Amino acid sequence: MAKLYFIYSAMNAGKSTILLQSAYNYRERGMQVMLWTSGHYRDGEADTADICSRIGLKAEAHLYRERDDLFETIAACKNDQPIDAVFVDEAQFLVRDQVWQLARVADALGVPVMCYGLRTDFQGKLFPGSAELLAIADQLREVRTICHCGRKATMTARLDAEGKAITEGAQVDVKKSHYVSLCRRHWEEVTDIH
Repeated sequence: MAKLYFIYSAMNAGKSTILLQSAYNYRERGMQVMLWTSGHYRDGEADTADICSRIGLKAEAHLYRERDDLFETIAACKNDQPIDAVFVDEAQFLVRDQVWQLARVADALGVPVMCYGLRTDFQGKLFPGSAELLAIADQLREVRTICHCGRKATMTARLDAEGKAITEGAQVDVKKSHYVSLCRRHWEEVTDIH
């Protein structure tokens, strides 16, 4: 029985690397996979973009935007060719309906769906897509990374050009900010949010 998975972590834990390695493993066994990544912060109307890892791995993926019906698109593609698994990078940017669409891909089409993303934003708040995935995914997996102190990093801080924590603003800003993963204690010290 196919399942909906949510693989989550703080920034820089290697989620995209794991996704690309898993997709490679499927392909190596002659299976067909469909890769998706967010069009959330990409300009233009392109249909594809690369999923890139920090260690240099990359693969072309379909872009999803808020208006897209992922179930309909995946079902139509599955009618043309077999799809053995669906991989979604940057799953925190999914909207609630898209998470349910992906659940239907697993339930109605029998295709496992692996969603990789951040759990919380720089303010320690759940992303909408992550909240829905935490609520309905069949299986949750945490990818661990470490804080500079050596403890498990569970939080992400957004830093400005001078390295000072930004505590207000849009939930996502990949063009002007730098992100760092921290344990909860160091995140709270740096951000002074609570």
